[in-house]
Amino acid sequence: MLRPILNHSRYLVIAAVLGSLVAALALFAYGVIETFVVVAETVAKADVSSKGAKALALAFIEIVDLFLLGTVFLMIALGLYELFIEENLNLPPWLSIHSFDDLKNKLVGVVVVVLAVLFLGAVVAWDGSRDLLGFGVGVALVIAALTYFLSTAKSEKGKAEK
Repeated sequence: MLRPILNHSRYLVIAAVLGSLVAALALFAYGVIETFVVVAETVAKADVSSKGAKALALAFIEIVDLFLLGTVFLMIALGLYELFIEENLNLPPWLSIHSFDDLKNKLVGVVVVVLAVLFLGAVVAWDGSRDLLGFGVGVALVIAALTYFLSTAKSEKGKAEK
């Protein structure tokens, strides 16, 4: 009696899949709209200077950050769907997820890129008033820890396959 309920409970993940898809769509749409707004404001101001270029670069770095976060949510949606609902989605091989470890590893990789873009945005926006070194060290430590996590996960997977 409990077995059929547990077998079908995996479909509860559809709520997380739909929520992640909606979040990804919202971030992508917002990024596209923000891109048009930044371009329109830049053309309207016609401010061609090093300060204007720095502001434009910072705006586009923040937009790329939106797209990367949207990608994270999309990967979560696809990964959860592949793991719990249907394994045979028509995805490129680099995006295929066959285990929870695959999903974690792909997400950690994207999080590292998001952190790097976040730090790059802070560097571009830096005006000398705040401690960028402390922020950079913090980001570097998190990236180092995540890289170590990825390397140990890959080495453990290699040992298990032998």
